[in-house]
Amino acid sequence: MNLEEVIKIANQIVSEKTGKPLSDLQQAVLKVTLQRKTYQDIAKEFDCSESNVRKASSELWQIISEELGEKVTKSNFRSAMERFHNSNILNFVENVSGSFNVCEKQRHPPDTQNSHQPNQQKSHPTQPATPHQDLDEMPELGDFYNRTTELETLTTWISKQHCRLIALTGIIGIGKTTLAVKLLQQIKNNFDYVIWRSLETSPTFAEFQADLIQFFSLSQPQNSLQNTQKPLPLIKYVQKHRCLVVLDDIHHLFSSGELAGKYKPGYENYDSFFKQIEKLSHQSCLLLIGWEQPIKLLQLKSKKTPIPILQLTGLDIASATEILRDYGLTEIDNWEKLIHPYQGNPLWLKSVASQIQELEENLIELLPDDAILLPEDLKDTLQEISDRLSQPEKETLSLLATKNQPISLAQLLVETTQMSPSELLNTLQSLCRRSIIEKQENLYSVPPVLRKYYIESD
Repeated sequence: MNLEEVIKIANQIVSEKTGKPLSDLQQAVLKVTLQRKTYQDIAKEFDCSESNVRKASSELWQIISEELGEKVTKSNFRSAMERFHNSNILNFVENVSGSFNVCEKQRHPPDTQNSHQPNQQKSHPTQPATPHQDLDEMPELGDFYNRTTELETLTTWISKQHCRLIALTGIIGIGKTTLAVKLLQQIKNNFDYVIWRSLETSPTFAEFQADLIQFFSLSQPQNSLQNTQKPLPLIKYVQKHRCLVVLDDIHHLFSSGELAGKYKPGYENYDSFFKQIEKLSHQSCLLLIGWEQPIKLLQLKSKKTPIPILQLTGLDIASATEILRDYGLTEIDNWEKLIHPYQGNPLWLKSVASQIQELEENLIELLPDDAILLPEDLKDTLQEISDRLSQPEKETLSLLATKNQPISLAQLLVETTQMSPSELLNTLQSLCRRSIIEKQENLYSVPPVLRKYYIESD
């Protein structure tokens, strides 16, 4: 669906619900959402406050959520509209299929559609290398900054070592999804089936499995005997075909307020599926992307059968500098002074660069050397991280944030009197897996941005 189609459907939803079409401000909200821009851009265009834009956005998401029957936000709006659009098409097909011979339509690519005579041979002289792709939920690539080493690592694991289960983790905004999109663009034609799913809406495993089975079933040839039989279990399709399945935002399967990677009650069936992917024989690959690694997944890891886990870190100075230049900050003399506190995190750097650009390019030179900027949208991002932490993790972070220098485990054991040694070790391990604290030579510390945020929060 393109921009015009999405806005047309959204306008119909709002009109039926309120009796009024989308306002200019609401249309602007939809446009910047689909173009992955910020509410600040709308505020500038309409000469109003960002809070007014957020209020209008909240009201719009509420209206659309009520119509679609699911919680819709800025981050999942595109995928929600795609599901709504596709469900309407399927309902239409079901309603008329009793009277007409309706051809089923593959979503990707267009030249694999069946003719109105299912058994008639297609006239297309060539077929695409990968006839079965469902990438509707995959974001657009957008700006991509140098990740050559990481791309080579993932490509090697998938294409050369044929790893069946891979985890791509890292703190919010570090560029995991962008890296995965770039990866798919390079290797997707090596697979029979390529599927991208976001787990942001926390589908149960039964819902997830039914969704993928439906895609596999509809992708089978029209004259195949399988179409008259009961659909296979999901793992059977993965074993039968060479598939690449990407699951983004897997942290939504895990509980907030717990140590990293613990499944929500009722979501343990995902763990069983992941274990099947790792243990059974097949040529497919499942790529998991998220802020956290599943704890039970790590239990499968051993020297003989390692599960590749790439924990993404920040961009190098050259790539991070490119982000600042893209925001027009060309006159800054000391790039590292701005880049280092934000650990080369693309999202964090863009937030700060946007604020500097809006206020004054020389702002960074006017501030003290140890000053760290925390724009409101960056605070919101850091709050998302904090909201997922367990109470022991929050207490440990608060303690580490008060230290000007990295602290040893021995010191932590002395100063953390309200936790047992075992609880402290589990807490430190969880914070490391979340990429929230740093460990170097048995010394622990909190990155400057998080340190600043937790000091101000306390």
